Amino acid sequence: MAADAKQVHLAKSLTHTAPLINCRFDPSGQYLFATAEDRAIIRWKLADGSKVIFKGHDSWVRGLAFSKDGKTLVTSGFDDTLIWWPMAADKPEPIRKATAHKGWIRAIAVSPDGALLASGGNDRVVKIWNMADGKPVAELIGHELDVYSVMFHPDGKHLLSGDLMGQIRQWDVAGAKEVRKFDAKDLHTYNSGQRVHFGGVRSLALTADRKQLIAGGLYKGTNPLGAVHEPIILRFEWDSQKVLKKHITTGVKGVIWRNVIHPDGFVMGCSGGSSGGYLIFWKAGEDKAFHKFKMQDTARGMDLHPDGIQVAATHWNRKVSLCRLEEKSNSKKK
Repeated sequence: MAADAKQVHLAKSLTHTAPLINCRFDPSGQYLFATAEDRAIIRWKLADGSKVIFKGHDSWVRGLAFSKDGKTLVTSGFDDTLIWWPMAADKPEPIRKATAHKGWIRAIAVSPDGALLASGGNDRVVKIWNMADGKPVAELIGHELDVYSVMFHPDGKHLLSGDLMGQIRQWDVAGAKEVRKFDAKDLHTYNSGQRVHFGGVRSLALTADRKQLIAGGLYKGTNPLGAVHEPIILRFEWDSQKVLKKHITTGVKGVIWRNVIHPDGFVMGCSGGSSGGYLIFWKAGEDKAFHKFKMQDTARGMDLHPDGIQVAATHWNRKVSLCRLEEKSNSKKK
């Protein structure tokens, strides 16, 4: 059955003992992984809600990525460390660790062929690693401010990275060199009074036809320290690098922590901020969102299940919202 964004509803909540940060479904769709402020990584089995705790980082964990075969989980923390884990182990222990960046690691991603891992952090450097043994492959230098997002192009030959300045850089992986930039300046604010750079490219996604690049973050950041800002999605034409649409949402104060492209073609974003938590949906030809769904608390992370129906969102109130993009009557039959 096709997904129906306008029918999105909360189907179930999962609970932890500390505020939650980010989340990802594993490639098989059997498990949901989340990270929390107690430095834990939590694995829930969706079939019965049972959970297992992974402990190995010395700070909060933001990045979650899986090997191509789904057997290995890689996590990145604000402790400058990458850790490889056996994804489905009953008592998981680190397979290997790598001190990767000077400061926070903001984002990680695995290449389409599963051979490489990319990481980006507050040291303004993007690094490429060998997934099999954790050895460094290349360093990509050029960002002026902290790197907030990384994404491999489906061709495996290119990598995209977005930073706090609102710049998206496209890299040639084999040559370890910059190819071109996308200007996402709308996602950056500098407040001279507070002396704060604010915003950044928080999330990247590419449409299935590879013709459009989607970048999420915030704008109207008039008071960064007061958390006054609104969520926005920028839609770029891949070939020309021009902004085709600026997708906005009225009545919501927050930031797009993550955006994904649903298999049905619409863009889905997770917003968290002073307005609480929202799932927001946009169509390609429309500036404004065609639907928004208010969740139980401030949201900080989101992922779409491989089935295209289930959506998970992590919250400050120590809960995960498991939502479904379908009528409630249909969800009860499953």
